[in-house]
Amino acid sequence: MLRDSRIENTTCTCILCFQWLNGKEIMDHEGGHLPFESNVSNALDWSGPNRLTVAVNNTLTPFTLPCGKVVYPNDSNNYPPGYFRQELIFDFFNYAGIHRSVSLYSTSPTAYVERVRVTTDIEPQGQGMVSFAVSGVGIQDGTSTSCDIDIIDATGTVAASLKNTSSGRAEIKEPQLWWPIGSQGVKSGYQYVLKITLRGSEARVYDVYRQYFGIRTVAVDSRGLQINGKPFYFLGFGKHEDFHIFGRGFNLPVMVKDFNLMNWIGGNSFRTSHYPYAEEVLEYADQHGIVVIDESPAVGLHEFPKKTLEHHLRVMEELIERDRNHPSVIMWSVANEPKSTDENAREYFGRVINHTRALDPTRPVTFVIGGSNASLDKAASLADILCINHYFGWYSDPGHVELIQRQLSYDFRQWSSHFRKPIIITEYGADTIAGLHTSPSFIFSEEYQVEFMAAYHRAFDELRTHGILAGEMIWNFADFMTDQQINRVWGNRKGIFTRERQPKVAAHFLRGRYQNLRRVSAKGGVVLVGPEHVQYSYQNEI
Repeated sequence: MLRDSRIENTTCTCILCFQWLNGKEIMDHEGGHLPFESNVSNALDWSGPNRLTVAVNNTLTPFTLPCGKVVYPNDSNNYPPGYFRQELIFDFFNYAGIHRSVSLYSTSPTAYVERVRVTTDIEPQGQGMVSFAVSGVGIQDGTSTSCDIDIIDATGTVAASLKNTSSGRAEIKEPQLWWPIGSQGVKSGYQYVLKITLRGSEARVYDVYRQYFGIRTVAVDSRGLQINGKPFYFLGFGKHEDFHIFGRGFNLPVMVKDFNLMNWIGGNSFRTSHYPYAEEVLEYADQHGIVVIDESPAVGLHEFPKKTLEHHLRVMEELIERDRNHPSVIMWSVANEPKSTDENAREYFGRVINHTRALDPTRPVTFVIGGSNASLDKAASLADILCINHYFGWYSDPGHVELIQRQLSYDFRQWSSHFRKPIIITEYGADTIAGLHTSPSFIFSEEYQVEFMAAYHRAFDELRTHGILAGEMIWNFADFMTDQQINRVWGNRKGIFTRERQPKVAAHFLRGRYQNLRRVSAKGGVVLVGPEHVQYSYQNEI
């Protein structure tokens, strides 16, 4: 029997994508990073070879995510006719191309599983509750099919079964919960499988689909995030999908190396700055108990036109549809460093954040604040947790590490008193040339990067003791490429690792802090350290 054949494709950073199969246009898509697909059965040559042609365009405008603009200099003396340049409103290189997998797969033309949604809860008595909804062709449209559900644990044992239903709720007695790495006395990253068997008449099997998931809950209180009712403190990283050989994109060996390095340091989390990462990265985070703040590509939002808003809403729909079943994803970030002091920001982000909550009410929603302050920000009150980037001692008062603790503590106290919400510092860092050593320390030296971080850590511990800080994430995990600028020496050098993943002194320094915090949390028997559970000695940092 002839089967429906589909091409699924995910591109990274290209803003427009067009595809042709054997010269026939089969699909187009606006926006990068997220998957899209089309039924290509009518365009295939079933008797010979087929040619797939893909055209991508990474031109940025005020209406794209990320945002940018094309500038045509009005100066015929210095620029030739028709000369133009792309201006970016963000600090990473605007790569383009096919940076994700492209796959051709086939389905039954009669019935197949198209979408699975899984949510979990934990009853007061400890039972795990798994809610599911399965949709697709031939499931809800009257075709004579039945949908059987098996929930299978990591040993292969069936923990629950439901017959002839495409949606429902199953109880798992004495469940193994999904815990983040560093949790005391439990296995991190534990997952179940939701096995869906779609049958037709005479017990014919049309489709079998397996969806991995973890049983866990996420909640926010005045002091921070809770996973399974236990306090979770972020020890994390801002990252980029960037490597010195190939630039941007998913690479399996680099991913494994990065996760090993995060574990070596003692980290437990990262943010997908500033765009959705490959789904394989989230799958690996699921397996290893690494917590993820999943971020949309809305970086550089300085204007808020209706056309951008409409696109932003669609992007959040695509992002949540792809990533909602990943237990590692504990929060959605709808944007990075928008101009949230603008009068139009509140209405814009009210629409985006409320839309995101409606799509997924099980996770908190935030956006990352930068270049704002508590008294002027128009949108911060909309976020469940305040995520804030700061560069005291770098972009302001460079070289003056003695001011960092005072300035950061004052600023975060202002945010806390204005909004009464927990705060995560999602970026702090200083550009550092690996191998550059100075005495006394000087900006761009490895010594300055360590002194800079130590000053921030003193402020973090002060803020934790007052219940203000819910987590810390260094910027950046590794050096990465940027546009050419006079303040960028072949890219952004704020990484604690080089672009080739070799450690700077700062990596060893941060390892001492994160490992110490993880050890303290293990002794206390909590998931990860909260402000009341740590006494940290700076003698251990030096």
